Amino acid sequence: MSGVNGVALAVLVALFLLVTVMGFLASRWRRAESLDSLDEWGLGGRKFGTWVTWFLLGGDLYTAYTFVAVPAAMFALGSVAGFFAVPYTIILYPIIFIFMARLWSVSHRHGYVTTADFVRGRYDDRGLSLAVAVTGFVATMPYIALQLVGIQAVLEVVGLGGGDSLLAKDLPLFIAFALLAAYTYSSGLRAPAIIAFVKDTLIYLVIIVAIVYLPSQVGGWDAVFGAAQEKMATTNEATGEPTGSFIPGEGTGWAYATLALGSALALFMYPHSVTASLSSGSRNTIRRNAAILPAYSFVLGLLALLGWVAIAAGTEPIGVDGEPNPQLVIPQLFEDSFPSWFAGVAFAAIAIGALVPAAIMSIAAANTFTRNIYKEWLKKDATPAQEAKVSKLASLVVKAFALVFVLTLDKQNAINFQLLGGIWILQTFPAIVFSLYTRWFHRWGLLVGWAVGMAYGTWSAYNVINPVTGKRFGGSLAEIPGLGEMGYIAMTAFALNIAVAVVITLALNALRVPNGRDSTRPGDYFADAGDPRVDADLAAEEDQLTRGEPQAPGSTS
Repeated sequence: MSGVNGVALAVLVALFLLVTVMGFLASRWRRAESLDSLDEWGLGGRKFGTWVTWFLLGGDLYTAYTFVAVPAAMFALGSVAGFFAVPYTIILYPIIFIFMARLWSVSHRHGYVTTADFVRGRYDDRGLSLAVAVTGFVATMPYIALQLVGIQAVLEVVGLGGGDSLLAKDLPLFIAFALLAAYTYSSGLRAPAIIAFVKDTLIYLVIIVAIVYLPSQVGGWDAVFGAAQEKMATTNEATGEPTGSFIPGEGTGWAYATLALGSALALFMYPHSVTASLSSGSRNTIRRNAAILPAYSFVLGLLALLGWVAIAAGTEPIGVDGEPNPQLVIPQLFEDSFPSWFAGVAFAAIAIGALVPAAIMSIAAANTFTRNIYKEWLKKDATPAQEAKVSKLASLVVKAFALVFVLTLDKQNAINFQLLGGIWILQTFPAIVFSLYTRWFHRWGLLVGWAVGMAYGTWSAYNVINPVTGKRFGGSLAEIPGLGEMGYIAMTAFALNIAVAVVITLALNALRVPNGRDSTRPGDYFADAGDPRVDADLAAEEDQLTRGEPQAPGSTS
């Protein structure tokens, strides 16, 4: 890389400014009388239709880092490290179809904003609710930070990542996230919902053009797969092992399968995934989206293959420090292979692809803090307007922390923390998903199971040593006890979590230890838009908002 690519930078800036204006104008879109409640600011009024939800969920789940990291993994390590993301997203949607409609219904009926709200209502247990909330909040933080890694990759390739001056290094990131913070603060979830249309349109355009055009420039798909197979078979000097896997071979089946299944189970435990889902206008909107979201999986598969196209094209992703950096491979491939103006469009797709999930993640984390820490533990009589104000401020703090996190730590640490976040968030699955169907599990069993899973997962991840750098937290795979095969640490911790929860539940149920008060009823899990009970609660809430009174626990908010 030499100098600034002026044309690409101009296109990137123009499209970035376009979505910034859209972000500020979003506050007027489908606006209620006031945004001073979490329902309006944090969930867009709970009334997004099928297509808005589809773009919002797509923009939320398929992040900028996804579009940087998946082909980078394919480029550097092959199919086990990269292509598992495709089957995992396919596994994901039937899971969403089954349980997310129930979560939407009970949340709609009781005004729950977070999964921790639901757990609190299901068991009347502040400790278990706090465990779910803190896990979600902490796991989301490095996820937000990784969106910056995607933007940094674009800035480095376009020519703004080098040098010692603030302008050349960090000022573009500060500006990008200052604008993001401003329009998220003013518009709430409506901002990323609007911007997601632009983001997804650009992503589809860029990937389709690339997948049609680029293989023909390197000798066709036969040459692409041949080059990838040759590279993966070469020996890595640092490890003495093959560089990667062209096709998952003997000994990699458990790793591939557990990564795919564990990632699928974990993804919709993240607060941002739940926030995007709860903003839907009906339970059927959730189910329709579970049916049409696999279109993104198709695009993700094509994107992953671009990592191997880069091998055939001889792309050399070199960072500003002069060291190879696979995270730069897709931006570098586009700069090397396309006219500058189209490279600018591709860079904008990645950069805007960071803004949408970063906005949703920061809103979701802020809602979690406000509802399940601030209101639950610090100010029980907080009014809806006070909740909204605290959440807005918390979203700013979350973004600022993510920015500091990335600028003060190296990228590998950010990646490692995100991998650790995936291990953590899966441990909330029993308390959330199992509880949508049954209260057989005892609340204390779920809490202890969560704690054991968290401890085991963290310790196992700590003991993974990166063979190249020698640092701990070097990956998310470890030997599965009793099987002797490598597998996803999160799934092993998850199995241990469930086993502990079952044993403790059996003991406590036998001793007839109370399991808390359930504020939900069976019919709540099938409530839909227009439910007269929900309408009555909303009318009561509007009356409370008018008088400025705090809400009663468990009321719609």
